[in-house]
Amino acid sequence: MQNRRDFLKTAALAAAGASLIGCKGFTPRRSGGPLTMKFFPYELQLRHTFTVASYSRTVTPDVQVEISWEGVTGYGEASMPPYLGQSVESVCRFLDKVDLSQFNDPFRIEDILSYIDSLSPGDSAAKAAVDIALHDLVGKLIGEPWYRIWGLDPGKAPSTTFTIGIDTEEVVREKTLEAAGKFNILKVKVGLDTDEEMIRAIRSVTNVPLAVDANQGWKDREKALDEIFWLQEQGVVMVEQPMAKERIEDNAWLTERSPLPIFADESIQRLSDIPSIQGAYSGINIKLMKCTGMREGWRMAQMARALGMKVMVGCMTETSCGISAAAQFSPYVDFADLDGNLLISNDRFDGVKVIDGRLSLPDRPGIGVILL
Repeated sequence: MQNRRDFLKTAALAAAGASLIGCKGFTPRRSGGPLTMKFFPYELQLRHTFTVASYSRTVTPDVQVEISWEGVTGYGEASMPPYLGQSVESVCRFLDKVDLSQFNDPFRIEDILSYIDSLSPGDSAAKAAVDIALHDLVGKLIGEPWYRIWGLDPGKAPSTTFTIGIDTEEVVREKTLEAAGKFNILKVKVGLDTDEEMIRAIRSVTNVPLAVDANQGWKDREKALDEIFWLQEQGVVMVEQPMAKERIEDNAWLTERSPLPIFADESIQRLSDIPSIQGAYSGINIKLMKCTGMREGWRMAQMARALGMKVMVGCMTETSCGISAAAQFSPYVDFADLDGNLLISNDRFDGVKVIDGRLSLPDRPGIGVILL
């Protein structure tokens, strides 16, 4: 007898397969030449210094990936903020091991990505880069965007948060004013002794709803609960990763008493992690760079829903390639935090847009990006 997790995985695959077969004008091609892949480092330049509870940075290392088959190319990327423990060197080392020439049919997504996953126990960002490029390629061959292949309505894509990092009150107000009129909800990095000053500075210039992300920065659960009640009074609508991921009992205690939904971020990476945190959080934040890509991210969203949990899709600092890939299942989620491309000054792609604060998914095949 199948357990719940196996059933959900099987159902998701069946649904995806049915969607592929049903695409208008889609004629499966059984074979062709071998898949080819190339990749290169690409450092992302941040518009502002980005500070969270544990570090600051002005750049994000990144590796761009391209997979081609019969003259069609799919794009992917690996973005590596510090806490992932991955680097340009580790990503390139992993990608050097990948041999896609053994595959002459890109529609064998399951076989290809199972092979990729088997090459190491970690390297999630590198695996995500291959996954995204493969999905982009297959979507282009089908001639449909992945949100349509998955049966989702792009009109249901939510508003995205725009992130305000930890900074001085003056800079926080400046960043908030820059976002004024463009976003319907802001995400505020908290977790230090300056939390209240940050929120008050933002509230001095805007009344839009807020989400907060403590990035494991809160240390005392009683103080954290008091702060959450205060944050609710300030118009905050959700809290992300309040305490250290190892303190699952404290996070569960907080979730049980919190007036706001509590989302797991650092506490969750892949599909197999969900059962272990059920009950400790109200929902999960899915990030492609942590979970190995679109295939696993979509499965995680479906499992969380089946378990009665809320779903959020988030991102690292990424180009519009990674952001547009994650946005493909955004019509399925409760919250979206897909602003990573807006935080950089050297985006290579045109893709998903933010219009009147909401995500607007391009009606282009694959993940919907084109090179600038």
